[in-house]
Amino acid sequence: MVFLVRIAVGLAIGYAVLVAVGWLFQERLAFPAPRAPVPDPKRLGIANGERIEVVTQDGTRLAGWYLSPAFHRPPPPSPALLWFYGNGENIASLGPILRDFQPREAALLVVDYPGYGGSEGRATEAALYAAADAAYATLAARPQIDPGRIYVYGRSLGSAVAIYTAAHHRVAGLILESPFTSAADMARRHYALVPRFLLRLSLDNVSAIAQVRCPILLFHGTADRLVPTAMGMRVAAAAPGPVEVVLIQNAGRNDTYDVGGDQYRDKLWAFVGAGK
Repeated sequence: MVFLVRIAVGLAIGYAVLVAVGWLFQERLAFPAPRAPVPDPKRLGIANGERIEVVTQDGTRLAGWYLSPAFHRPPPPSPALLWFYGNGENIASLGPILRDFQPREAALLVVDYPGYGGSEGRATEAALYAAADAAYATLAARPQIDPGRIYVYGRSLGSAVAIYTAAHHRVAGLILESPFTSAADMARRHYALVPRFLLRLSLDNVSAIAQVRCPILLFHGTADRLVPTAMGMRVAAAAPGPVEVVLIQNAGRNDTYDVGGDQYRDKLWAFVGAGK
C-alpha cells in the first residue's frame, strides 16, 4: 500500500512539474527564437538586396532584408512580397531560399521577428503581430512599391502572422505553407497531457482566415508529421474566398522547397504575377 501511495505521489509531482513547464515555457516552445547576425545580402551574391531596420510602434528595432525587383517589367511601381518564416528560422538561415524564390518582378521584404536573428525584443504572439504591422507599413511606404499589389507569404508559424496581416491590411494575395489550425490543436496533438486551460497562445488560423478576402494559394507537404495536411485543408475550408491548394507529394516538414523545386517556385511566381 505504501508503495502504491509513493507511486501516486510521484506521478502527481511529475504531472505538476509538467504543468508548470507547460505554463512557464510555452512561448519558448512556440517561439524558439534562434539568434544570428543578419548577413549583408550582397556578400551572399544577392546584388539587389540591402539590410534595413524596421521599428515597431513600441520602439523595438527589427533587422530585415529588402530585395528590390530583380527584373523590371513593367517599370515601377512594382508588386511586393512580404515574407514570414517558420518558428525555427531566421534571415541568416534563409538567404538562398529568399534569393531563389523571390518573384523576379516583385520586391521582397523579410524581417526577423522580435528576439529572432538580429532583432531586438522578445518573441510573443502580440510582438509577432506588431512586427507584421511595422513591416507592412514599411513596405507600403516605399515609393517604388504599389501598395495595392502587396502579397503576403507565411510558412508554418509564419502562416499565423501572414493571415493576421491579410486580415488587417490591404493585401492582393495570401500565400500559405503548412498552415496549422490553432495553437490549441497543436498542443492537443503534440502535448496531450498538458491541460488546455494553461494555454495562453491563440494563433487561431481557422478563425482569423474568415476575415481574409483576397485570393489564397496554399502549399502543404503530404508527409508533414508536425502539421498534418488535414490541418491545412481545414484552414483552406475556413477561408471565405478562393483558395488554390497545391499538395507537395512526399514532402515533409523542412524539405518542401527542395521537393517542390521549380514547380513550387513557378506557382508562387505566377500567383504574384497574376496581379499585374
